Amino acid sequence: MRIDPLRNSKNCPKCGAENQQGDSCFRCGIVFHKYTGRAGSDSSLRKLQIRQPEKSFPYKAFTRLSQLTLLISLLLLVLSNHRQAILPQADFYAGAVLSDPIQTDTSVEPFEIVSNDIVYTINPLHDYQLHGVVVSFHDSDSWWDIYHRRSWQDFINVKDICVIWGDNVTSGVYQKMAFKNSTWTCWASWPDRETGSHFSMHQLSNNHLLVSDPHIREIADRIEIGDQIRLEGLLASYSHSNGKFTRGTSTSRTDTGNGACETVYVNELEIVGKANPGWRRINLLARWLVAVSFVCVTVLVIKSPVRIGN
Repeated sequence: MRIDPLRNSKNCPKCGAENQQGDSCFRCGIVFHKYTGRAGSDSSLRKLQIRQPEKSFPYKAFTRLSQLTLLISLLLLVLSNHRQAILPQADFYAGAVLSDPIQTDTSVEPFEIVSNDIVYTINPLHDYQLHGVVVSFHDSDSWWDIYHRRSWQDFINVKDICVIWGDNVTSGVYQKMAFKNSTWTCWASWPDRETGSHFSMHQLSNNHLLVSDPHIREIADRIEIGDQIRLEGLLASYSHSNGKFTRGTSTSRTDTGNGACETVYVNELEIVGKANPGWRRINLLARWLVAVSFVCVTVLVIKSPVRIGN
């Protein structure tokens, strides 16, 4: 049996009248247990209101700000990825030394280098110098390249660069064209016959860069479309001890088709002019903003309190 603590009370909880005996006050007429329920409810409400913090972290505002930053940085990333791959105007290379490559006899004897525990034999054929503009490239360690690393175990051909020079640059004809590198080939295409008549395939070369020096490897990794480069090294064939692998080199700028690429063991490499530096900085900033804003959005969504109702 439940016992109401106010049943035996001598005082009315509302008006204070004494000597109360029944369920209601003989003076003001309140029913004790109903009044107690309302008072308890009001008391609970007051407690909830007291526990409500006066100020709280603005999760909603910061979440929206992070989402907006993420959206803007994604748009900047897409835009800068496109803009940084556009070849600059011809006047960007005005005054540059972009003459035909220099190929001379070499006195360097065959030599060996080691990479990834594989011994490579380099057979020099000519000393070689190249000044030009990079119109496309291929990184040999790309995830989709199943040949260089997995099939051939070729760890010294770090990058292929397709380079143009001479009138192909000064005329600006390259801006009307498209260039693309596959695993071992550079492709050049033009929209019409007139454009093609102004472009010389004898002033284009696809260069397989053989690199053993870490510093040169770092420079090669930074080469991008539109960059003006200078390299010196050896036109060479090479092979390795871990399987039946050998690759030759072209020694002419006028040949075409299979085997027409220059295989160059690089002794010196320089990026003379960096194309689209502003868009490349924006691209780097956008990458950081995407990463930071994504983390912020994730954390804020997890940490923000759950709101029920209005």
